[in-house]
Amino acid sequence: MPIRRKATEAGILEPEELVLLGRVFEQIKVNSQSKESLDALASRVIANYVAGVTDEAELVSLSRQPLGR
Repeated sequence: MPIRRKATEAGILEPEELVLLGRVFEQIKVNSQSKESLDALASRVIANYVAGVTDEAELVSLSRQPLGR
């Protein structure tokens, strides 16, 4: 799953944090997306989380938008 690989690359996260990030990723991914698109999506979810967004609904909303917007 891209979110777990990207989260591992980002540093050490607690198991419950990985579960949260995985739930967010599953809510916003589209199965027809390319591997590159899924990787970018995983990166957005993690970036938003690391930036301090810890509320699941807010993570879903923000992570649907490209970074830097």
